Amino acid sequence: MMGVTTSTSSDSAANPPVHKALTQDYSGRTLWYRAFKHVFIGPPLHVLCPSTVEGVENIPSSGAALIAYNHLSATDWLFVPMAVPRKVTHVAKSEYFTGTGIKGAFQRWFFSSAGQVPIDRSGGDASRAALDSLKKVLARGDLAAIFPEGTRSPDGRLYKGKTGAARIALEAKVPVIPVGVIGTDKVLAPDSAKFHPHPVTVRIGKPLDFSRFYDFVGNHYIERSIADEIMYEIMRLTGQEYVDQYAVRKQKGPRGEGAKGAGHKTASSAA
Repeated sequence: MMGVTTSTSSDSAANPPVHKALTQDYSGRTLWYRAFKHVFIGPPLHVLCPSTVEGVENIPSSGAALIAYNHLSATDWLFVPMAVPRKVTHVAKSEYFTGTGIKGAFQRWFFSSAGQVPIDRSGGDASRAALDSLKKVLARGDLAAIFPEGTRSPDGRLYKGKTGAARIALEAKVPVIPVGVIGTDKVLAPDSAKFHPHPVTVRIGKPLDFSRFYDFVGNHYIERSIADEIMYEIMRLTGQEYVDQYAVRKQKGPRGEGAKGAGHKTASSAA
């Protein structure tokens, strides 16, 4: 009996229960999404940060597709939905759905009302559940979006993509639409809370068809190849310098300064 109790306690510590909020499906909510896009956020955002949208004709008028784009700023996920005529469902970090206090309550209401999907970035079953939630969105014939880099670029460069986007595309049997966002790091820099009005460009690439690989679901080499192709197309759209390693969030120094290398610019910003 003692041994069973010890084992159970150890298993619980190693695999803590998933927060209830992370098991909910908010993706079908559209009322507040439209209100945010067309009334409360979209119009003032367009005035402060006028957007140029290129390639909107590459968004299918109907049918499922996975949008994959670079991640320069916490504001990225605002500009792409504004540029795309159809509803776009993202995965958002779990903290936005489990926070406490006044700020946490507002974040929970905002992200769930906007119909976004929580993802636990610690990996394991919770992350798998979030990817499955995106697959449900795609199964309904809707648009889902993901940041292949997994986190914001710490220095404006484009980092190696993780294979989650490839896995979803193969399992859901949908095309991937590469999108490049330029200028959002000027609107809100990484790890900064100061908003700066600045023009933003959203470039939408042609859909990538990976149907020839649908029989290779779970093949790591195929998924790696697809992820690299997606990142190459995003690089072509943004002109960013590519780094063949996974992005790591910028660590602040003793006085709050960013880590070395934070001064790199995108090619378009440097032009």
